[in-house]
Amino acid sequence: MDEQELTALLFTLLPSPAYIAGAVLFGILGFIAYRFGKKTQRQKTKWLGVALMFYPYLIGSDTRLLYLVGTALCIAIYFYRES
Repeated sequence: MDEQELTALLFTLLPSPAYIAGAVLFGILGFIAYRFGKKTQRQKTKWLGVALMFYPYLIGSDTRLLYLVGTALCIAIYFYRES
């Protein structure tokens, strides 16, 4: 394997800019939810915020799955914010 093939292979393994933007966005939203849940003593909101911050590390580089799971967790936080 020559250097050009290796470079091309490495670039295919990197996440897309949309994935990076989504991971940062959901990480920030997760941190906000965590702080809100901790401040208001709402355990479900706090732990959903933790899940929202760290789930991008578990799903790999599938951008659609990142946005699908992130949206589902944000909806769950929205509904559990009053509990």
